[in-house]
Amino acid sequence: MALEQLSDVVQRCQALPDDSYTTEDHDVFMIAGRTCIEEGDITQVLSIVLDEKNQDIVRCMGWNLLPPLIKVLLRKENKDLSQCLAVFNHLLQTCTPKELLIGLLEQLDQDDPVIIAESVHLLLTPLQQVLLRLGSRKASSLGMTLSSVLDLVAKLPLPHTKEQEEDDTLLLCRCCADLTEFVKPFVREATQNTLNGVAQSETTRKTEGERVGGKEDELRTELLKFCMKTLSHPLLELQLKDPETLAVSPLRNFATDILNTLHSIGESLPSLAFQPMMKRKLIPGFLEEEVRYPKESLASLAHLVFVHHLGADIFPAVFSSVFCLRCNMEHICLLLSRSEEFRIQKGLELYEKSLVRLEDGSLHADLLDIKTFLTVPQNMVKVMTFCPRHDLRTRGLKVFQMSIDKFDTEAKYKFFQYMLKTSNHSGVEGFIIKNIKNQINFALQPGNGNVWFEGGQLLPLLRKVLILPDGPETDLLQHLDRLMESLNLLRFLIIRDKVTENQTGIWTELYKIEDTFLKPLRVAVNMSRAHYERELHDTMETKKSKVKEEPELSVTVGGEKLSDVPSESQALHMALHTFDMMESVLVRIEELIEMTENLQPEPMSPSSSDPPCFKA
Repeated sequence: MALEQLSDVVQRCQALPDDSYTTEDHDVFMIAGRTCIEEGDITQVLSIVLDEKNQDIVRCMGWNLLPPLIKVLLRKENKDLSQCLAVFNHLLQTCTPKELLIGLLEQLDQDDPVIIAESVHLLLTPLQQVLLRLGSRKASSLGMTLSSVLDLVAKLPLPHTKEQEEDDTLLLCRCCADLTEFVKPFVREATQNTLNGVAQSETTRKTEGERVGGKEDELRTELLKFCMKTLSHPLLELQLKDPETLAVSPLRNFATDILNTLHSIGESLPSLAFQPMMKRKLIPGFLEEEVRYPKESLASLAHLVFVHHLGADIFPAVFSSVFCLRCNMEHICLLLSRSEEFRIQKGLELYEKSLVRLEDGSLHADLLDIKTFLTVPQNMVKVMTFCPRHDLRTRGLKVFQMSIDKFDTEAKYKFFQYMLKTSNHSGVEGFIIKNIKNQINFALQPGNGNVWFEGGQLLPLLRKVLILPDGPETDLLQHLDRLMESLNLLRFLIIRDKVTENQTGIWTELYKIEDTFLKPLRVAVNMSRAHYERELHDTMETKKSKVKEEPELSVTVGGEKLSDVPSESQALHMALHTFDMMESVLVRIEELIEMTENLQPEPMSPSSSDPPCFKA
């Protein structure tokens, strides 16, 4: 029945010009032709399609046969596979490119990963042929095709292990390789257009910044969009394997191809990587720049260049390490500000690679006037304290310390002041205070003196350290890390800096420290201990009354008794132990101060109320 309908409509249309086919003719041809293919009458369909008398009909209506043909080609095991392929190839050569393009793109709308990968593999070459037939009008169609394919590829799961990438079990690697082959002729054309444009520009002496040939620019722009989109996904979300882990990495090769494509179409990798700094000089059209060069894509590119060293042969090694760090800080800030763990990891990797090239103490304090040099540490604090992954928190701490080591003494001093003011986290504040102690220790060693970590300049920093946040009512457990490091620093200063030398000025400031820190801390410890002892007493009394009323219960698994969950009383005991530890350090400091004061000779003249000057 369907074959008869197809034959009838073809015979009727043979005598008509192609612009006079009715809507009914189109509908009958489409429904009957698709039914014939689905019912296995592919031999007859092939005969009709190849008949010379039917070529006008095929040119106008043949693209409607694509859906069932593609289904057969995707299944592969059909006995009529070769005949279906012959029909498919003839349609590609005969039908109008615009209608073929629409028909092929419609078949890319899939959800199953296996079907997606097979569809991409099957249809990219036909799509390439169709686009090449469009000539100079292909740019917008190429952009639409690439966008559709990338949206499809985004549905594929990402390989995370070496084996998944090697065996391509998730099919992403083959899709990426197919994409690389697909864009090659368009990249060659855009490259040639760029070269022709440059030559024409030199000949006609056009003004700087003016482009030649709108169509060439459109093709180049669509390829640029494609590269930017792939940098964002999948490349930003992938963890590429280094050559030692995986000698031949399809995804690493794909990333290299994308960077080479950018270079081929006239995009400078340094200009892209350093876009955050360059854009400040390009005020006109900055909104367009944001669209053309998405920030995440540029951050991904910087990660590929500086962490994986891709594109090294087209990236000149003439930029100073400090300049590279300044440029990358914008990318690092963006990556670390996100919550996704893969972005955080790449941000840490990029920061570490940017820092490792610098000598310790080489970053000047002027850099702290740049916003990102203060924003990135704030993001690092969030990573170190809130990131769910322990390895990222640990790595964050390592990179954070590395960043501190790269500052010179003035920069360290100002950075410590800033972090004590803004971190609002006891552990981070304790870490900063420990660094301050290390810097003071270094400054007190012979030949290492500096104006920032000894003498009068140090005192304002010490005042920020040796203070109780909320006076005697400070929650000691909440601020434990900060307070213990502050006490350790004070004990170190009293032991290390002799009163007769007073290099740090601690002995000049001691009477203030006693009033603002030590005495309030003593009161806070006593108040906290009394409170927790009372809580412990009440808890124990409550527990005794419950034991009398309820039998003791235990839980066993596999014949072994599970250890009890820490009780409220245990937590209270731990708190009291903490107060004892804090008090022991406090008592030791008080003893050291008393011993030192007893050793001092009586002052000659007590007339002046001012404290003695410290020794510079």
